[in-house]
Amino acid sequence: MKIKLKLPRYGMNMEEATIVKWHKQPGDAIQEGDPLYEMETEKVTQVVEATGNGTMVEILVQVDGIAEVGQAVCIVESA
Repeated sequence: MKIKLKLPRYGMNMEEATIVKWHKQPGDAIQEGDPLYEMETEKVTQVVEATGNGTMVEILVQVDGIAEVGQAVCIVESA
């Protein structure tokens, strides 16, 4: 099943973040706990980890792109 992963909110005032690095690319296998991407807010850079196993299908927000909280940033195929 394909799942759109959304930008999480890490603080009450967080509205958006910049994607600064992708650790996985389309076609890469993903294991629970693997780092998927790094995002930067006004106050912190945070690594977002996979919450399950699968395969990266598509990146929707490229490096240096800004995403709003709740916006889909990538699509994964669950295992």
